[in-house]
Amino acid sequence: MSFAAAWEAAGREADRLKGQHLRQLFAQDPERFARLSRRFGDLLADFSKEKLDAGALKALLALAEAADVAGKREAMFRGEPINLTEGRAVLHVAARDPSGSYDAPGFAEVAPTLDRFLAFAEEVRSGAYAPPTGGRFTDVVNIGIGGSDLGPAMAVRALAPYHDGPRVHFVSNVDGAHLTDALKGLDPAHTLILVASKTFTTLETMTNARSARDWLAAKLGEAGAGAHLAAISTNLKETAKFGVEDSRVFGFWDWIGGRYSVWTAIGLPLALAVGAENFRAFLTGAKAMDDHFRSAPPAENLPLLMGLVGIWRRNFMEASSVAVIPYDERLGRLPAYLQQLTMESNGKRVTRGGEAVKVATCPVVWGEAGTNAQHSFFQLIHQGADVIPVDFLAAAQAHEALGDHHVKLLANCFAQSQALAFGKTPEEVAAEMRAKGLPDSEIARLTPHRTFPGDRPSTTLLYAILDPARLGSLIALYEHKTFVEAALWDVNAFDQWGVELGKELAVKLLPGVEKGEAPAGADSSTAGLVAAAAALRETR
Repeated sequence: MSFAAAWEAAGREADRLKGQHLRQLFAQDPERFARLSRRFGDLLADFSKEKLDAGALKALLALAEAADVAGKREAMFRGEPINLTEGRAVLHVAARDPSGSYDAPGFAEVAPTLDRFLAFAEEVRSGAYAPPTGGRFTDVVNIGIGGSDLGPAMAVRALAPYHDGPRVHFVSNVDGAHLTDALKGLDPAHTLILVASKTFTTLETMTNARSARDWLAAKLGEAGAGAHLAAISTNLKETAKFGVEDSRVFGFWDWIGGRYSVWTAIGLPLALAVGAENFRAFLTGAKAMDDHFRSAPPAENLPLLMGLVGIWRRNFMEASSVAVIPYDERLGRLPAYLQQLTMESNGKRVTRGGEAVKVATCPVVWGEAGTNAQHSFFQLIHQGADVIPVDFLAAAQAHEALGDHHVKLLANCFAQSQALAFGKTPEEVAAEMRAKGLPDSEIARLTPHRTFPGDRPSTTLLYAILDPARLGSLIALYEHKTFVEAALWDVNAFDQWGVELGKELAVKLLPGVEKGEAPAGADSSTAGLVAAAAALRETR
């Protein structure tokens, strides 16, 4: 079947299902959960509350076959240059497999690089590498932005129960408030600064790094500051100029994009926090998901199914945004991490061949940890005019034995997906109010406000406990989901040219903003803003 014919067939299934409420689908098939949930180890993916049935799933699997997702997947694992606009391989999967399963260019560097930065992490944690003035490094400040910040910041927070190393802080925003607040209360004599920038030229990162180095030097002197610096970079010339000894510079490769780099030396902050053994478990969890993605039959393949559900939501059910709601406070940064992973990867308007895409691509991804989210934007998800699919994530077990907190957390998670799917009909609302003795006039007035339409889709990911291996597998699951969606949209998920234009213009504008004069030829709005900012700076 051609791809166009498979797409049309999936569209017919969508048209058939659009008029059926999720209540109807569950009534017609009381075994939906058994039929539409899948397992990988202790990870359960429940798709039964998506607007799907066996016919729709069959059509989506045929669509994946027509798009040759399997062939594109193998090209990635073989190390072919599937990042066409930059002529690069895409081998983040190799970075979490130091055992040598993949025979791809540059792979031989993975194991020694991993060993080297993990050995440094253990030296810092044990005190073998210590401040020259004595004692240990009690705090680490990671300075990066984008993939050099979001991945490790998310993972360090997620694995807080496993922290037994120095405290780890993150600075990304060039707004001086971020660095100032992060350094407040820290002692330069016991603080290690990590500068994460592949090129060692990123404007935000290097601005923060220079200020952090000045902070060290103010107490320790220029000569003493260098021992408190390490870098994740490939530019040894610039790191040396900055004062970082080569022994404390850890590189990674151009076949791993920033948003896929937490598995490399970019993950050094995580290794410092949780130790080498837990970091290797993190990699092992991701590798297990890689193997599953590569070998599991399509109908049982979690990343493939997640990607197909994403296409179903976006293109066939016409949802323009997706909410990610982890019922785990420590996964509070996961939505932000997935924003970069998915929207920087698949926020594209041209195909791999450079032609305009013919269908909608990446939805807006957003979210917050539950139960907080229930008391902010869930009103919109339940009763707003737009249907917003939700990914729920929850662990069956808590790290803390704290009364009934965790069962209440789980009850809220499961109740939200139930409420979104089934809603509350006008008849049910009226009956409730009638049972409370409200008069008919009041019932008629309030019923529209208290009715929940339901029929709002969600997927729930449930697992035993959020440990390093499970976190690794969850991140890899979403990476491969993003890959599958890109394969079906025929976009390059591994470049990010849209990030560049604003950065280039900022460099050009900087001298003018410093002087309060816009450069010649600037548009009236930009010139007006530069002048207004200069005038406002004078008021202080």
